Amino acid sequence: MSDPASNNPFTGPQMQGTHFTRADMTGVHFDGVNMNAAQFFAVLTNAAFSDTNLQGADFDDVNLSKSRFNNVTLADAAVANANLSGMTIQDATMARTAIENVDLTGMTINGILVTDLIAAYEQQNS
Repeated sequence: MSDPASNNPFTGPQMQGTHFTRADMTGVHFDGVNMNAAQFFAVLTNAAFSDTNLQGADFDDVNLSKSRFNNVTLADAAVANANLSGMTIQDATMARTAIENVDLTGMTINGILVTDLIAAYEQQNS
C-alpha cells in the first residue's frame, strides 16, 4: 500500500475543516498547510498564507488587514463582514469569485484601479 503522506503536496499540518473562533491570530504564518473548508472568525491582521489550500474556507467577521496571500487556492472560499484594507493577494486561484457590496476605494488589479475598470465597463454598456 502506498504511503498517503507521499501523495500530499502539503508538508505542513493538515488542518482541513479547522474552526477558529474569536481567535487573535495577528501575525500568524501558514506555509504549506491544507486548510480546506476551514472556518475563521478571527483577527488575522498581518497574517501570511503561503502555498496554502484555502478552498472552501469561510472567513466571517474577520480582520485580514495587511495580510498576504501568496500561491494559495481560494476557490469556493467565502469572505463576509471583513476588513481587507491593505491586503495583498498574489499568485492565487480565485475561480468563481464574486465580490458584492464592498468599498473598492484604492483597490487595484494588475495596477489598474478597480473603480476605473467598473466605470469603463458601465460606460461601454450604456
